[in-house]
Amino acid sequence: MKISELIERLGRTVFEAPFGATAQVMGDSPEVAEIRIAVLDEVKKKIQRAGGQALFPYNVVRIQIRAAAGEGAVFERDFFRRFFDEEVRKGLSKEACRFPEDLRVEVRTTSDEGKWLRIETLAEEAAPPTEEVPRARRTARLVVAAGTANKSEIPLLKTRTNIGRLSDVYKSEGLSRRNDLAFAEDNPINRTVSREHAHIVYDKKTGEYRLFNDRWYKRGDKAENNCGLWIVRDGMGQEVHRDTRGTRLLPGDEIHLGKAVIKFQIK
Repeated sequence: MKISELIERLGRTVFEAPFGATAQVMGDSPEVAEIRIAVLDEVKKKIQRAGGQALFPYNVVRIQIRAAAGEGAVFERDFFRRFFDEEVRKGLSKEACRFPEDLRVEVRTTSDEGKWLRIETLAEEAAPPTEEVPRARRTARLVVAAGTANKSEIPLLKTRTNIGRLSDVYKSEGLSRRNDLAFAEDNPINRTVSREHAHIVYDKKTGEYRLFNDRWYKRGDKAENNCGLWIVRDGMGQEVHRDTRGTRLLPGDEIHLGKAVIKFQIK
């Protein structure tokens, strides 16, 4: 059969009508019916049975039609593919056959000599998910508003920024922590800051800065009533207790470490 004859028989209605009308015209065409039967026969041959259940393990049905130059583009239009996609799914459902959710029909044309119609079934691996693009980092900084620290302000350039009383915190095993913002000078305000008081983490995925409480106290103890770390936002105080989630910081937040205060600013 010549493809040019099929195009002529289908007529312009097929290429200009809405999909519903197009599908009806195509279904009534003996030439399209011939392709449909060939596709469904090939699909039926590939159905596998196991444990009394029918399974079509392929997620691609490829229809390849031989066409002369200038005729192939017609069959690669979306309405032609959708027609056979629907027919394949209906045929498999009629056989009570399970099939992959990503099953699709591809229609391709070739000018190579050989059979005018070829049907292939393939099992293709799904494309790996695209990596989430990290959000552009907004410049943030801490500005000391009460207390005396080693720096009056620091930019938040690292993933984690430590805040505490001393620059270097030692335990029996040796150096355990280095604070980026340290309130080491001896004065009444600084004495209310713990050696390992808090830290701020930048989340690359969400673009958030989160504040964590590093002070040691037990839940249920009287010390919990004074966790020693809170933020003031819009005139209201919010305690930041020791947990694994931390508290999201917003521009303008005041961070209170005992009586020391630092402001969180972001552009």
